Amino acid sequence: MTTATVTSPDAPSTSGQRWTPRLWGTLIVLCAAMFLDALDVSMVGVALPSIGSELNLSTSALQWVVSGYVLGYGGLLLLGGRAADLLGRRRVFLIALTAFAGASLIGGLVDDGGLLIAARFLKGVSAAFTAPAGLSIITTTFAEGPARNRALSIYTTCAASGFSLGLVLSGLLTEVGWRWTFLMPVPVALLALLFAVRLLPRPVEERSKGGYDVLGAVTGTTAVLLLVFTVTEAQGAGWLSARTLGSLAVVAVLTAAFLVIESRAAHPLVRLGIFRNGSVARANVTAFAMAGAYGGFQFVVTLYLQHLLGWSALQMALGLLPAGAFIALSAPFMGPIVDRFGTARLLPIGVLALVVGFALFLRLDEHSSYVSLVLPSMLLLGVGFALAFPSVNIAATDGVADEEQGLASGLVNTAIQVGTAVVLAGATALITAGSAGGDGPQAQLDGYRPALLFVAAVALVGFLVAATGTLADRRKRSTQAIVTDYDDSSVGTAAVRTEALAKR
Repeated sequence: MTTATVTSPDAPSTSGQRWTPRLWGTLIVLCAAMFLDALDVSMVGVALPSIGSELNLSTSALQWVVSGYVLGYGGLLLLGGRAADLLGRRRVFLIALTAFAGASLIGGLVDDGGLLIAARFLKGVSAAFTAPAGLSIITTTFAEGPARNRALSIYTTCAASGFSLGLVLSGLLTEVGWRWTFLMPVPVALLALLFAVRLLPRPVEERSKGGYDVLGAVTGTTAVLLLVFTVTEAQGAGWLSARTLGSLAVVAVLTAAFLVIESRAAHPLVRLGIFRNGSVARANVTAFAMAGAYGGFQFVVTLYLQHLLGWSALQMALGLLPAGAFIALSAPFMGPIVDRFGTARLLPIGVLALVVGFALFLRLDEHSSYVSLVLPSMLLLGVGFALAFPSVNIAATDGVADEEQGLASGLVNTAIQVGTAVVLAGATALITAGSAGGDGPQAQLDGYRPALLFVAAVALVGFLVAATGTLADRRKRSTQAIVTDYDDSSVGTAAVRTEALAKR
């Protein structure tokens, strides 16, 4: 027996065309939390040199300031999504958002590198619960169709804005002091929490006492955590080292055990049958590819602009602004666009724009100008994410029952975070191998180019997978048209016969 949810009388309704102020307030609260979750993935990027200098952290330790968040976020998303379904979406969201605010405050005040990394990990864990809980609140509050598409378009555009504006805000805040990159989310999170207590719908839930898949939670969560940890550490330990290969072998064993457990469990953490939904399966693969490619691209661009071209944090913030600004400004228009063209068409177009944007950056050299190199890619990335990010989230929850919306949300967010970690690790390895240990301009370029080619190739895979959705959608429409024509002709024939009998 799965969780059954009945919305209480004070919950907002989407039955009418017009949204109430309460409904808008609910959406804004959830958008604020998602913006903060996505923001923290890239927020500390530009601040890392200042953090390392003040706290005396090595390069490997600085990597964990970023990776600690991704580890907690990506590793526990499946558990967070299922917890939202079983324990109550509102409850999980409020507790996790409180923990997020507390971890942000700690991160801005500590003077020890280990505590800073621990605070980042805790923020990631908190986001692993707020993200799927928030997304599933939307998908169970807004009816499937135009209302849900509109809500998800706004919500996921806020997520894309946070992801893309992370470096921009990081650059601006680092000019004041790196601690502000940690402290800035605190008042926003507390304000969102204050309104969430009042606005989020209060469900009445019936739960099964035996609905917890403990073995699945342990094996699945451990497998994802170990995978993210292994690919993050592989650059230092060596991709072919005994440590890395041994860890990957353990990941494979845990994954196999997880699949066996889920196929036999009465109340699985992940019902494997959900992947029979073609939209869900394609969306997860596409999300892995597009988020991973952008994570690797962002890393390369940061190194190139700061190390080779000598840009300041403020210059980087302003230079990367067009992508984030385009995504943010497009938010109000994405719902109608999705309704008109559908995710099956928009998703591959958006991912293709990302592929072209990444590929254009392969023209980089020692004297590239902003207008000729950076700006075209930023504009294409803005268009790409504005189209693809809402579409992939809508597709990932399309046709999924309400009691599994948390699971579907957790899956797509896991794909995004694990994709970021894996592709970033691959891009880092290619940079190191390509530069061959040199630090001159040419050596740096020799490292950046293969990494960018890898990033573009990963995004291309995402495009090809997304394009199969377009073909599937066309076949579905053709089948529906044939059935409709057949039904219409049958009705017409029956009408003729009825009229003839009446004349007799």
